[in-house]
Amino acid sequence: MKANAEQTTSAEKKTRVLDRGESFTFGDVPAVDADDGLETPIPQGWVDSERDAASNAFEAFHLKVFHQGKKTGFQDSKDFIVKHGDVVANRYKIIEGIGRAAFSKTVRAHDLQTNTPVCLKIVSNNKDHVDQGLDEIKLLRLINAKDPNDTHGLLRMFDFFYFKEHLFIVSELLRANLYEFQKYNAETAETPYFTLSRVRCIAKQVLESLTFLHSLDLIHCDLKPENILMKSYADCSVKLIDFGSSCFTTDTLTSYAQSRAYRAPEVIIGAKYSQKIDVWSLGCILAELYSGRMLFRNSSVPSLLARMVSIRGPFDTKLLARGTQSHKYFTKQGFLHEIEEMSGTMSILRPKRTCLKTRLGAKDDVFIDFLEKLLVVDPEARLSASEALQHPWLS
Repeated sequence: MKANAEQTTSAEKKTRVLDRGESFTFGDVPAVDADDGLETPIPQGWVDSERDAASNAFEAFHLKVFHQGKKTGFQDSKDFIVKHGDVVANRYKIIEGIGRAAFSKTVRAHDLQTNTPVCLKIVSNNKDHVDQGLDEIKLLRLINAKDPNDTHGLLRMFDFFYFKEHLFIVSELLRANLYEFQKYNAETAETPYFTLSRVRCIAKQVLESLTFLHSLDLIHCDLKPENILMKSYADCSVKLIDFGSSCFTTDTLTSYAQSRAYRAPEVIIGAKYSQKIDVWSLGCILAELYSGRMLFRNSSVPSLLARMVSIRGPFDTKLLARGTQSHKYFTKQGFLHEIEEMSGTMSILRPKRTCLKTRLGAKDDVFIDFLEKLLVVDPEARLSASEALQHPWLS
């Protein structure tokens, strides 16, 4: 009996762990409680094969749920009402609203415990949005754990919890995003802020951030001016935010990724994509910062593709052959077309050819060469983030 008991100890331990859902370390990143950051180790009795299976199975983290004692039921409204002076979770005093996105809103708050300003991201009360928020928490925990000294220009998360039927993510408070700041600068300043030297400074920082992010086998998937925030105007330092749409390269990649104006060609035509879609988005952003206008302004996917063909040239038929959606926009001969929604009539589009240098009005040939290498239509010929850092324009 004693021998049998010893033989079942390991299996029993594993079963108890799985049933309780405790935050044991499964994989490279320790399961961390948001309160104390303590790691709970894998039980000593597990053999290597059991450790490997657990590592491949899942990881876990604690989510704090704040609630009122002896009270159940739903809130009066599914929307979280932001009021100046209200205190969230007995700790974060709301100062003012910052902005609103499709799935969340952000507010400026004061952390009463640390006496520091913070940003609260309040995720919409919708299951899909909450699931996306949990994904962002998971990725921010990984990113922050791999970058303990905060040297790679990626958002720092301080806390996360569930309060009044809403998921909250607490992070460092940064300044305006590039879209807002460029618009404000154009309307109020005599001298443009985004000079070529500052565009170069931002390019280098974002590429360094992407290189680190990509080293973790991650793709940002939604790089745009709104998701790059100023940290310091004087130093022209920036940080990347919003990892709610990010994914691992090992994930089953969704066919819908990136905001349309910054969407890479391979995503549009339904071809397999990689981390290089982030590089394409960055090329669009840098061109926009320099010129003050969106590079691929569009009103539809066909109009977006027409802009791409106009500025960057035709799509190679070999690339089109890799896309599951190419037939929606291109003929078998590779001609761009648009189908009128009501009548079903197909029209061949013949975009007028131009080039980046003309489009941007730029005189620096090395800068244009740099952008052209970020904005290569075929991703196989496009630079990676780490390769782009070696370009002469950044040296």
